[in-house]
Amino acid sequence: MYRSHFTTNRPGLQILNESFIFIGNENYSIVGVDLTMRMPKTSKWTSTAASVWIQSTSDIGANVGVLSGYLYSYISPPSHSSVEQPKRGSWVVIVTGAVQCFVGYFMMWLSVTGRVSRPSVMVMCFYMFLATHAQTFFNTVNIVTAVENFPNNRGTAVGIMKGFIGLSGAILIETYHTISTGADPSSIILMFALLPTFLPLLLMWLVNVHHDRRADDRTWYLNGFSALSLVVASYLMVLIIWENANPIESIVRVITFVILLLLLLSPAWFVFKSDSSDELNNKSEALMGDHDPSSEERADQNLLQAMRGLDFWLLFISMAFGMGSGMATVNNMSQVGGSLNYTPIEISTLISLWSIWNFLGRFFAGSLSDYFLNTRGYARPIFISTTLAAMSIGHLIIASAFPGALYVGSVVVGICFGSQCSLMPTITSELFGLTHLGTIFNTISIASPLGSYVLSVKVVGYLFDKTQNEEASDECTGTQCFRQSFIIMAVVSIFGSVFALVLFFRTRHFYRYLQ
Repeated sequence: MYRSHFTTNRPGLQILNESFIFIGNENYSIVGVDLTMRMPKTSKWTSTAASVWIQSTSDIGANVGVLSGYLYSYISPPSHSSVEQPKRGSWVVIVTGAVQCFVGYFMMWLSVTGRVSRPSVMVMCFYMFLATHAQTFFNTVNIVTAVENFPNNRGTAVGIMKGFIGLSGAILIETYHTISTGADPSSIILMFALLPTFLPLLLMWLVNVHHDRRADDRTWYLNGFSALSLVVASYLMVLIIWENANPIESIVRVITFVILLLLLLSPAWFVFKSDSSDELNNKSEALMGDHDPSSEERADQNLLQAMRGLDFWLLFISMAFGMGSGMATVNNMSQVGGSLNYTPIEISTLISLWSIWNFLGRFFAGSLSDYFLNTRGYARPIFISTTLAAMSIGHLIIASAFPGALYVGSVVVGICFGSQCSLMPTITSELFGLTHLGTIFNTISIASPLGSYVLSVKVVGYLFDKTQNEEASDECTGTQCFRQSFIIMAVVSIFGSVFALVLFFRTRHFYRYLQ
């Protein structure tokens, strides 16, 4: 049967496509600000409660992807099938996510613009949940196909995928500033309803798993994408600092946006450059098997089998402590900056640059863990343990409140937080197999909003409000507002590091086999 070479023989095009599918799926915090700004001001407690609900709902929606994992596992063919075929099940998952994304954001846009009657806070939270839950469907498809297409460089491939999630918010903001006059801030919600919905639908036909023996040759693709990803991140960092320091004229903004688009499209050059050499290799490789030796050490497990083992819970608890404290930091960065009398521009710059530090953590954790695994046989969980220990230092830096501490601490915490986002799915694929990878890693992802809720609401929020009440003031200023909270989060990160260290010792012999 005829199959287009364009769609079946280009793993490089695959990773380029998947990176674009991710663009636009890290924007719920931006929308949340606009929603809470538009709520009635009759009661500050009502507004605060609504803000907490919206943030919690978006965190849960973006991290609870068990349904997408089950759907992908049920529809898709076996992961280790010897016959290369399009995984049309992945298309179903992408379409399901796109529908949720459009309905959620479009209903929010209709609500905030008054085109429908004002919904209750709970209904608005449901719209936010629906929109952010779509991310898990795109996430599941792209992560699973990435680790299958790049079995020897799973960490690097997942790092690039997850890295573009971290950058997507900044990319969409640049898009919005370029095409919009800013007269109607709610139009950004309409853009979120359209762009992140139709871009995956246009590119999903290229999503495929490539079963062959050229895993080593594919490293060339990843090296090229890695270099260009770093260029994109560096360019965005300079652009964010420039825009926050000085207003940019319209013509200059258009030029900078065109440069950004060219950088985003430049990885296609690597794909088409190697097209001719791929064609020459295809015939000889068609006679070779596609067996992955790493699959022999441990049989693929389903969710229930994984949950019966200690490794699952060690990873889950590590993520609850590590990712939970990281999310609690970014969710409260504005309040901390206000307590330290930072200007709105400084706070905006801090929050905008978080996406850059997040990207760097996701990318370098994946690529460095690949390097040390493939060259020295280091078990990947040691990198979770190391980065969580470093994250505790970042929390202590913020707690110290010395001049510039929030800048330095946010860089450390942002990089370490991003590291967990790429390490966790990669380790999950290695410990529990690929057949039910989407279901298992999405279940472990639930640890993130759980940890974030406990630390944000029960620790940071509680202590912040307590200090504010003691001062009998509408605003809490000074280091006493957050110091104790960040010391507690530093201790929590250390506990997460210890659990990850136990996982390292339990799996180090297994990873020696994978070397």
